[in-house]
Amino acid sequence: MVQGVLKRLMLMGMVFFGGIAFGGQKVEVLHWWTSGGEAKALQVLKKLLEQEGYEWSDFAVAGGAGSNAMTALKSKVVSGMPPTAAQVLGVAVQEWGEMGFLRDMSAIAQKEGWDQAIYPEIQKIARYQGKYVATPVNIHRTNWLWVNPKVFAKANAKIPTTWPEFMEAAKKIKEAGFIPLAHGGQDWQDATVFETVVLGVGGAEFYQKLFVELEMKPEMMAKLTEIFKVFRELKGQTDPGSPGRDWNLATAMVIKGEAAMQIMGDWAKGEFAAAGKKPGEDYSCVPVPETADKFSFNTDHFIMFQQKDAAKQKAQDALARLIVSEPFQKSFNLTKGSLPINQNVDLEGFDLCGKKSQKAFVKASQKNNLVPSLAHGMAASAAAQGAIMDVITSFFHNPQMSPEAGAQALSQGLQALAH
Repeated sequence: MVQGVLKRLMLMGMVFFGGIAFGGQKVEVLHWWTSGGEAKALQVLKKLLEQEGYEWSDFAVAGGAGSNAMTALKSKVVSGMPPTAAQVLGVAVQEWGEMGFLRDMSAIAQKEGWDQAIYPEIQKIARYQGKYVATPVNIHRTNWLWVNPKVFAKANAKIPTTWPEFMEAAKKIKEAGFIPLAHGGQDWQDATVFETVVLGVGGAEFYQKLFVELEMKPEMMAKLTEIFKVFRELKGQTDPGSPGRDWNLATAMVIKGEAAMQIMGDWAKGEFAAAGKKPGEDYSCVPVPETADKFSFNTDHFIMFQQKDAAKQKAQDALARLIVSEPFQKSFNLTKGSLPINQNVDLEGFDLCGKKSQKAFVKASQKNNLVPSLAHGMAASAAAQGAIMDVITSFFHNPQMSPEAGAQALSQGLQALAH
């Protein structure tokens, strides 16, 4: 509906670009990087931009998955005051590109050699109809299990590689007086956990059919029911305070030793780093059970809105150039916990988790086990994502709903989306 309104306004000539007050070349950047680790990482880009004479104007909108930021962005565009650049995830790049608001960044991309530098899988996301309309920032792996080894040692439990092992470890951890799974009961966090179960139990091909192709055939029901059974068991490993909890507060539970594990993307590593914790010593990063050879990813992009003013275009070019540059890619991703999108970046200095993630990305790509994250806007349209996440969250927070009923509800939802 919002897209329709935006299109009509554009056709009527009611949306005017160029209303940003640059003054001394002010660059307004809309984003949702507000946690400790994220804010620290963003300072890298801010400093580089300021060194080139631009004034950074921060438009931060809190909310881990960016839904609040997207609401704010649509409001600004409708009112004729789009930011210089805005952080978005995967599918949103294509949606904004279709609406015709985005500036073609192909000239700066060619000048800076993006075709050679950026991973091919990421280039596909950053382009609309063959033209670069977004600047990719990083690659996150979402199927990570963050572990406090001291809690496991106290519980005499083994770090799990399968879901049965997970449940066995969780039982020992509970008996030792700890919370097995730190979790924040927000819809995107529920979906993050669910998609990792789909990837592990169902496999990459099943995942692709379900979340990307939105396909649901009768022969898929047995596997989907099995997935919901594991998902139901995971709910029992969380604590009563999880509903509504922010993701970084759940990460803090693992850092403090209150909880043993968290299923979360590798932005969680930024929280461990900000707390002075070291991988391999204070915490461990391992793939979510049964997903060792698979990689669910999301990538942050900055879209640049059309500008008639040459000075504003120059500011956008500077921002795009800096983002893909090797110095920024290294500094930012070292702090953020993610991987560079620039293949030329030397990973010297990256920690154990970062190097493991990079190897996993390349290996998963070679084996066709690389899948886009549903929870983080990479796999399906906003409408499809919302419909699927509604089912996931309703099931997760309703103990009376059976796995069979959950599978049936998701099946019906997917069938409705197909018509």
